[in-house]
Amino acid sequence: MASTALESTTDILSKLGIHADFAASAPNLQKNLRLLSAEQIELARLLLEMGQSHLFEHWAEPGVDDEEKKGFFEQVARLNSSYPGGLTSYIKTARELLADSKAGRNPFDGFTPSVPKGEVLTFGDNNFINFEETGVREAQKAAFVLVAGGLGERLGYNGIKVALPAETTSGTCFLQYYIESILALQEASCRLTQGDCQAQIPFVIMTSDDTHARTIQLLESNSYFGMEPTQVKLLKQEKVACLADNDARLAIDPHNKYIIQTKPHGHGDVHALLFSSGLLKDWHAAGMRWVLFFQDTNGLLFNAIPSALGVSATRQYHVNSLAVPRKAKEAIGGITKLTHTDGRAMVINVEYNQLDPLLRATGHDEGDANDETGYSPFPGNINQLILELDPYIEELTKTRGAIKEFVNPKYKDASKSSFKSSTRLECMMQDYPKTLPASARVGFTVMDPWLAYAPVKNNPEDAAKVPKGNPYHSATSGEMAIYRANSLTLRKAGAQVSDPVLQVFNGQEVEVWPRIAWKPKWGLTFAEIKRKVCGSCAISQRSTMAIKGRNIFLEDLSLDGALLIDAIEDAEVKVRGSVQNKGWILENVDHKDASVPEELRIRGFKINKIEQLEKNYSEPGKFCLNP
Repeated sequence: MASTALESTTDILSKLGIHADFAASAPNLQKNLRLLSAEQIELARLLLEMGQSHLFEHWAEPGVDDEEKKGFFEQVARLNSSYPGGLTSYIKTARELLADSKAGRNPFDGFTPSVPKGEVLTFGDNNFINFEETGVREAQKAAFVLVAGGLGERLGYNGIKVALPAETTSGTCFLQYYIESILALQEASCRLTQGDCQAQIPFVIMTSDDTHARTIQLLESNSYFGMEPTQVKLLKQEKVACLADNDARLAIDPHNKYIIQTKPHGHGDVHALLFSSGLLKDWHAAGMRWVLFFQDTNGLLFNAIPSALGVSATRQYHVNSLAVPRKAKEAIGGITKLTHTDGRAMVINVEYNQLDPLLRATGHDEGDANDETGYSPFPGNINQLILELDPYIEELTKTRGAIKEFVNPKYKDASKSSFKSSTRLECMMQDYPKTLPASARVGFTVMDPWLAYAPVKNNPEDAAKVPKGNPYHSATSGEMAIYRANSLTLRKAGAQVSDPVLQVFNGQEVEVWPRIAWKPKWGLTFAEIKRKVCGSCAISQRSTMAIKGRNIFLEDLSLDGALLIDAIEDAEVKVRGSVQNKGWILENVDHKDASVPEELRIRGFKINKIEQLEKNYSEPGKFCLNP
């Protein structure tokens, strides 16, 4: 009987052109070959050719754990198909990058940094207003892509990050804010072009195993926040295999010998997912021109989108990175032009800890230093990208969406011969320009940081340790930044808005401005807000104002308290006169107090709604609110 089994194994191998002695390098696999399909044997051959015979060392005899063995190959098939070039390409790249890392090779050897060309905008001036109008026109030819593979654990929040309220005055979560902003752009773009515009702006969300089901649940339980469900596409990112050593041997899960350990590959996967999904071709066929990429927790992002899109269209940038002024050595990557001795050139994000040594090594003795403006000449990358669709498709047709990767192993000791724990290849979406030809037009758009950038990524303990004067990037500072941006915008539009007071929440000292929030459809661009603020309006520091309808005009309003106002599309409301009441006040809460919901605890405050004037106009017509 044994000989027949052996014969059939040899037969199987010879049919597939595999030498028996080759399979003999993994005797336990050889014994189990009869369990496997032709495709699975092909994958086994690939693994053995790539020096991965250790994966089969602990395999049991046939008849034991057979389902787990089939499951192993199902996982291998997934890892092989979800990576551009398959596992062969992954392991080869890993060996090269691990060898470079062990040898301490500098990825920037031969490159000289210089300041690239870009556009620096000043909020509210004519140039800014013109760029915003151009961007709104272009918006109906744009698709939006949100990378949302992360959970809120790092923030001290157990949900998905996009479900977190951006601010608690209106309670709008990040995903709702993003969708309502895209819908407001869609409507404004159609109004500007005055056609009978049927355009729906496509919205793609890249999820992960951690966030996929919960993202669907959030969308479905909120009727997609007003978007057509057909407008929204979810693309789920797969993880990649972990690497156990410098030879790029794949790591086995410590709890199950039939599972390869995996970790996230990074948000650079979004390019390969878009390419393989076929969406880019669909968008091209539909006459789309732009793809905008953004990350999951920046409550100021859409303040910057119309003008930055206007810059892309006007300057004809293939790639436009949104940026903010950065202080020298600040912990944010700098957008840099790199020119190689061989003539290659690229405009790319260089991490802050690499930029300073790179400048010093190329004759800039000061390193990363502030210039006469008080900022570094290298603007700070905020990881929001605008790509022109046709050159993007052309590039991805060559690369299949593969992005230049990096590896960051944690070595046990200085010999760099073994790792503390398994590592993996990673990639970042902003590294897309690394493979572009020198002729590509790669630029940036710099905005005021108060307008465009307030990411929420640190938990209360970490935020409280941030050196004074540096941004906290917490749920506390993220919410306060929204109120500051809205207050400064109304000031620029001619309203008198009182100065903030300093308060401490969760150990972070923040400026508390009037708590002003509005729906994107009320104030998508500065020109629109300016049109809706007339006469002499005044808002005190302790005030709260939430505007929910589109056609609400503030005329000679004096607000000292809380005002909530909503109106249907066909109702036009003028808000005049003096509104005074006890208002809403912020009360401190301890981030360790488990009786308070997590999304409030991580802010360090909750709102005590003592008294407010609330009006809801549900009939069409013209109205005046004059209390």
